[in-house]
Amino acid sequence: MEDKKRDVTIYDLAEELNVSPSTVSRALNDHYSIGKETKKAVRELAKKRGYRPNTIASSLRTNRSFTIGVLVSWINRPFISSLISGVEKSAREAGYHVIISQSYDNTELEKENLQALYDSRISALIVSLAMGTQQYEHFDLFTNNGIPVVFVDRIPLMSGIHKVNINNFNAGFEATEHLIEQGCTRIAHFGGARHQSIYEDRRLGYIAALKKNNLEVDESLIIQFESLSAEEGSRLTEQVLSMEKRPDGIFCANDTAAVSAIQCAKQKGIAVPGELSIIGFNNDPICEIIDPPLSSIHHPAVEMGQVAIDQALGMLSGEIGTDTASSVTLDTHVVVRASSLRKDV
Repeated sequence: MEDKKRDVTIYDLAEELNVSPSTVSRALNDHYSIGKETKKAVRELAKKRGYRPNTIASSLRTNRSFTIGVLVSWINRPFISSLISGVEKSAREAGYHVIISQSYDNTELEKENLQALYDSRISALIVSLAMGTQQYEHFDLFTNNGIPVVFVDRIPLMSGIHKVNINNFNAGFEATEHLIEQGCTRIAHFGGARHQSIYEDRRLGYIAALKKNNLEVDESLIIQFESLSAEEGSRLTEQVLSMEKRPDGIFCANDTAAVSAIQCAKQKGIAVPGELSIIGFNNDPICEIIDPPLSSIHHPAVEMGQVAIDQALGMLSGEIGTDTASSVTLDTHVVVRASSLRKDV
């Protein structure tokens, strides 16, 4: 087996061009002291020889890697992938690379991944909490060392942080009131873990809409669950549809569970939306594929990612103080489709 070919260095380029290594380094970094012809010659040879800059060594010297760390729950969730897309696009335009890591909604893995991102000398961190996270000391590693942290969507229940979110209370209220406007009077709510503020706020918005419209708040119809998965969506739909007095509407805290609710109801011969109106949350692409198409809350994922990068870069440049809280709240709205529209209303 042949030995692995060693990487080309600036010393190799310097020897071939008969210039000093410092000249090569400055040319590659577009330093003003190097003439255009020399820069051109260095770059052409670097490309020809397959030279790759040692970013790890560079970050050790400068203590800055021009890399943004992103830690999320599940990369394969459409909302999260759209959020990452917004982060990556804006970061790239600003000259930064992105390292993406996922916690699988596991707090211990979240902690491990944070350490790995810190060891990679990221310049800033953008994070959406794992579902089970209730303590936040593991983020001190970054804040105590001057590394900007921006929380997105799932944010800690603490003050003094930088965050990008939506008004989840209003979104929950509008989703529920939409079902009420369609004639629903007994509405179930499938929500996430209540210690995560986004799901608690959606639950409170749901309750407020019921009370405003003089409808009973039946605690047996309010079910919090941990994963918001398709499997749990089916199980919970089975549960509420087996009630003696079953609901005529369901508001799910994400679209995955809502799609499962539609499928489960149809398997039981329950007409959607004629007998059961359903609305989800996030406005994932699957909303337009399922039959009937799913009504949902538009969740501006891409924009949230872009705003998070703006906040992180603002802290890196000094335009935003790292020791003072900053918060951006983006707008949402109901996207009405067939799953919630009652034909007799």
